Amino acid sequence: MGMTGKLDIRYQCPSVEQYSALRKEAGLSEMSAEGAAIGLPRSIFAVTLYEENTLIGMGRVIGDGGCFFQITDIAVKPSHQGRGLGKMIMREIREFLNTVPEKAYVSLIADGEASKLYEQYGFESVMPRSQGMFLRP
Repeated sequence: MGMTGKLDIRYQCPSVEQYSALRKEAGLSEMSAEGAAIGLPRSIFAVTLYEENTLIGMGRVIGDGGCFFQITDIAVKPSHQGRGLGKMIMREIREFLNTVPEKAYVSLIADGEASKLYEQYGFESVMPRSQGMFLRP
């Protein structure tokens, strides 16, 4: 765990309440408290950024731990955007991904301009040979 000035990097998931509040503030879709309580502890890797014990950014890796990994929940509080925190989160995740088995498939869904951030870390579009799809039960 590193301290950079007042910035505290932690390798753990936030609480359900912190998670829900950050997703909402960052403009991400709402998740149920029930789903977050089940899902957060099952993260394969998580990085959270705190400033004076206030969650200001996070990212997670989910999946089966061997063949498939998905990056999710990349979020930075709007009041803290433009400071390179998204890049810091992605660097931490990229470092973790260097430890996964070879030929593992690592994916993410990039919303809007976020693809520009992810391209800096080696991600490329799957279009046109594949397309992202989702089901909201």
